[in-house]
Amino acid sequence: MNSFGARDTLKVGDKSYQIYRLDAVPNTEKLPYSLKVLAENLLRNEDGSNITKDHIEAIANWDPKAEPSIEIQYTPARVVMQDFTGVPCIVDLATMREAIGDLGGKAEKVNPLAPADLVIDHSVIADLFGTADSFERNVEIEYQRNGERYQFLRWGQGAFRDFKVVPPGTGIVHQVNIEYLASVVMERDGVAYPDTCVGTDSHTTMVNGLGVLGWGVGGIEAEAAMLGQPVSMLIPRVVGFKLTGEIQPGVTATDVVLTVTEMLRKHGVVGKFVEFYGEGVAEVPLANRATLGNMSPEFGSTAAIFPIDEETISYLRFTGRNEEQLALVEAYAKEQGMWHDPSHEPAFSEYLELNLSDVVPSIAGPKRPQDRIALSDAKSTFRAQIGDYVGDDPDKKEYSKLDEAVDESFPASDPGALENGHADDAPKFESAAAHAKGRVSNPVRVKSGDRGDFELDHGAVVIAAVTSCTNTSNPEVMLGAALLARNAVEKGLASKPWVKTTMAPGSQVVHDYYEKAGLWPYLEKLGFYLVGYGCTTCIGNSGPLPEEISKAINDNDLSVAAVLSGNRNFEGRINPDVKMNYLASPPLVVAYALAGTMDFDFENQPLGTDK
Repeated sequence: MNSFGARDTLKVGDKSYQIYRLDAVPNTEKLPYSLKVLAENLLRNEDGSNITKDHIEAIANWDPKAEPSIEIQYTPARVVMQDFTGVPCIVDLATMREAIGDLGGKAEKVNPLAPADLVIDHSVIADLFGTADSFERNVEIEYQRNGERYQFLRWGQGAFRDFKVVPPGTGIVHQVNIEYLASVVMERDGVAYPDTCVGTDSHTTMVNGLGVLGWGVGGIEAEAAMLGQPVSMLIPRVVGFKLTGEIQPGVTATDVVLTVTEMLRKHGVVGKFVEFYGEGVAEVPLANRATLGNMSPEFGSTAAIFPIDEETISYLRFTGRNEEQLALVEAYAKEQGMWHDPSHEPAFSEYLELNLSDVVPSIAGPKRPQDRIALSDAKSTFRAQIGDYVGDDPDKKEYSKLDEAVDESFPASDPGALENGHADDAPKFESAAAHAKGRVSNPVRVKSGDRGDFELDHGAVVIAAVTSCTNTSNPEVMLGAALLARNAVEKGLASKPWVKTTMAPGSQVVHDYYEKAGLWPYLEKLGFYLVGYGCTTCIGNSGPLPEEISKAINDNDLSVAAVLSGNRNFEGRINPDVKMNYLASPPLVVAYALAGTMDFDFENQPLGTDK
């Protein structure tokens, strides 16, 4: 059906595309970008039953202040999946084929109607770390554990039309989505329309940074979408988030997203779209937009989207999309009123504003993404919170004997005497309790064959993981981490021996630019060897800690920490031995590996002294 006479032709270069013009429907020009995408979706899929003229008029006449009450049928253009939640979907399709065959029908007719891509990223575990062959060994173990599942998915790719599988060891679904799968404007059967998607993972919203509307759904909804069925939803409220100013030197996209998470959690955006707008949008690189979109589930919102602009086109060109596609995206967005105009302020249900120049370096934790801590307050906040994790241990000491010896020595830089020897004849000995005065402390001596002897304590950082599509998709923070590693190595610094250091990018692109920049050796020198291209630590696949460290933690009830460049840090999620989990930018992950403890003041304490 075409109740509004919206079908028209758009000529781009030598090609012509059929489009459904939004300006054929009165009042759509006032809508936020995200609702324009939904309006076009309804206009193009109008059938007189599921989607009627009334539904289209309802979204065109959307009242920003009204509570959601009107149900619409949204038809996503494609489906993205990861292996944990995607495998059951393919099992169901195979079962449908079997049932059709049993009934005498043609089983091969059962195929996805919407293109579906499955990226295998959730199965790799960082079992091996700290060695040059960690990646190869972890992939080998992954195939041993998941051989039958992978064989089934390979069969599925050959058996079903419009279904593709990205193999293990390639990348994380959301990063692969923005770098390769997403097109921003799709073309099928001569019709051009906005790229939209649903995914079987909550962080599908990362693609919102590219201007693609999409979010995570359950397996049944994803299967329905694959079979061409719409997703039922209420027309949502849209929160306008105005960005002004510029990010200051030393502040990263991670710091911005943790600040935004804190703001939106306080405001309350559950069930709502968040849309970024304003003059500051142009100052936000696409990689930073993807980081913000990725954290939409942590905000509580359904989606957190940026409109299309020159930065979108630049990123598409940077990631290898062809010029014909770039021309289509720009021409379509401008024709449909979807191109970002910073001088135009759409109507929103609610408004928030952030001056990017006010953002400061931050971490979040120890158990919720919205619990942002300014880096300058990290040590004092840790000290204020550690008592909640230690509990009433009658054997706990206020601070360590090693620290007491240091306090009584003069000058202050002289090492104190150890319990089992003297400073003069003792080998180099690292302690997580070295500056524990003023807080609860329970230093535990650990003997490790390949790591030497050292001392664990409450607050020791036992996992430092550069991981997750949230941050590894961002070259700025990834290069920042590598440059910090280079500078540390050149000064003779090293990661603390109790820290499990892992590097798991969301894309092989990271490996390529590290190699071309000559930065890999510095990361490896600090123990950040490649362990896999997948979710790893971010979803709890951190792998076991070294046996002697795990035993010391559990035997002495130590409250230790993980620092990761991920998106979630709920208690018990990262590793069963670790109670406190902190989200941080990749450079700060490297910094905490060097510090070895959360009881550290980066503004006033040196990470070390050069040799």
